[in-house]
Amino acid sequence: MTNAWMDLAAGSGGIGIGIGVAAVVVVALLIGAFAFGSRQKRKESPPPRPDEQPRMPEGGPVRETQEHREPEEMPHSDERTLPHDLGHQGSRTSSGQERPRWDEGSSGSFGSGGPGGR
Repeated sequence: MTNAWMDLAAGSGGIGIGIGVAAVVVVALLIGAFAFGSRQKRKESPPPRPDEQPRMPEGGPVRETQEHREPEEMPHSDERTLPHDLGHQGSRTSSGQERPRWDEGSSGSFGSGGPGGR
């Protein structure tokens, strides 16, 4: 071997030591993270006991109600109305509770309802 090969071989030893140190640091960080997570888990409250579980209401399960709603009227004024002036705009039960149906001959939102071009 020449001296150049010996110099290269000696220089690569530092890289190996650096990789070994980095590996030890990564393992130490993983162990620390595991210990920290275990401590946090011990601080949490235990899961609820069976007698602490939620119960069904006395009247049975709560059912969904379906109704048609319509918005409250927009307040009219001569001045410019800004969004923060409106406040809460609620809704109320609609007077007609029947669902709107598609009428034969009308095309909904696509044009005028004519026969169209094929």
